[in-house]
Amino acid sequence: MKTTLLAAGLVIIAVPAMAETPVLTVLTYDSFTSEWGPGPAIEKAFEATCACDLQFVPAGDGAALLARIQLEGAASDADVVLGLDTSLTAAAGATGLFAPHGVTATTTLPVDFADPLFLPFDWGWFAFVHDKTKLAEAPTSFDALAASDLKIVIQDPRSSTPGLGLLMWVKAAHGDRAGEIWEALADNIVTVTPGWSEAYGLFLEGEADMVLSYTTSPAYHLIAESDDTKAAALFDEGHYLQVEVAGKLAATDQPALADQFLAFMLSDGFQSVIPQTNWMYPAAMPEAGLPEGFDAFRPAKSLLLSPEEAQAARDAALAEWQAALAR
Repeated sequence: MKTTLLAAGLVIIAVPAMAETPVLTVLTYDSFTSEWGPGPAIEKAFEATCACDLQFVPAGDGAALLARIQLEGAASDADVVLGLDTSLTAAAGATGLFAPHGVTATTTLPVDFADPLFLPFDWGWFAFVHDKTKLAEAPTSFDALAASDLKIVIQDPRSSTPGLGLLMWVKAAHGDRAGEIWEALADNIVTVTPGWSEAYGLFLEGEADMVLSYTTSPAYHLIAESDDTKAAALFDEGHYLQVEVAGKLAATDQPALADQFLAFMLSDGFQSVIPQTNWMYPAAMPEAGLPEGFDAFRPAKSLLLSPEEAQAARDAALAEWQAALAR
């Protein structure tokens, strides 16, 4: 009798443990998790394949992700970080907090990409977006923008990957003239916001003539709102590429599930969601291709510093930006 009761007790204890659903926590930027962002659809699609609970945790804008991970270290509750870009991957890798992904990636990026720690999930070109009904002729270079009386909104490079991307864009395009460009642009800048969402909101509210965003931003208005009044100004010196990536934290207690998510990230189930939710180019072209009108503003020239070059340039570029805006 005692043996039977003991066995029954063990069964009762074991059942809850077997039934527990594993949780995968993905730290990402705010707009990714919004109701109109890719997060909800991707959560549903991945949970249909993983027998798990996928939880996206928002943490501000892209550059804020690295700061949070550096602060939390190995004690972080996150398993995967999604939303860094190549301007931050060298610094992120140097923390020792990320583990190799082991995924063989097949992508359709416009540049070669190979990184043992990080996998791309989308990409795009930075651009200044404007309303064609209010600005008939947009500037075609940083010099022309600086010479105009146009008001612009940009993002803070210390918290935002678009903000940091703008620093890299000016540096890649103008090199030693970067400080001079920033001095000339300083009186065009209405405000500097912590992240992309705040900046774009101010532009839509009419607080600025142009906003730092992406060449694909007008596609949102065209496809989602049937509004063709927005355009991206194409600059003669070229446009800086952003490649957004995800990586697995070394301290994760769900390494196999994290690897499964990273592999899923390059599947059609993930990539097909990107164009009309994150409004970026997918890292691997989905079976359905791109929606009509998505590719309307394609720069003739692309600019991109390697992760190591971006890391080396960051401090000097940030100092030039701060000095110009402090005057």
